[in-house]
Amino acid sequence: MKKILLLLVVLSAVVFNSFAQSKSDDAAKFSIGIDPGLPVGNASDAYTFGLGIDLKYDLPVATSTFFNVSAGYTALFTKSALKDIGAKSTYGYIPLKVGIKYYVDDAFFVEGQIGATFSTESGGGTAFAYAPGVGYKFSDAVEGGVRYEGWSHDGSLSQIALRIAFSF
Repeated sequence: MKKILLLLVVLSAVVFNSFAQSKSDDAAKFSIGIDPGLPVGNASDAYTFGLGIDLKYDLPVATSTFFNVSAGYTALFTKSALKDIGAKSTYGYIPLKVGIKYYVDDAFFVEGQIGATFSTESGGGTAFAYAPGVGYKFSDAVEGGVRYEGWSHDGSLSQIALRIAFSF
């Protein structure tokens, strides 16, 4: 877990320093997003849906290309059959990811992120996270996207998630 965090910090620092003088028509920005998700694969056997919130920072590194860092909180809601046999109603996770966002045109983008997801449950551990996706910038302040997000640790959890975000 500490090695993954160290890798994310070092990678972020290298990219920020390498591209600090980059010139781009687009400015760096923060966004806050709401992330409803639908568990797929093995995760759909245990969870009905997910709901998260995240904060993302996009830094321009080249024309139409952004390096990003995101952190958030995701709750996965347990199916009622599992709650009936003693499972908790929700399980919490903290995903930390870095990635690249590329605008194919003025509004449509593709994005890929990797990182780590930390369980908030005792003994839950840390998972490797990956999230390819696509999105659309509706205005300078609003964007939406859809992604496949997988978390690998002693098996895997995955979901198809939306992101509705407000930039500032």
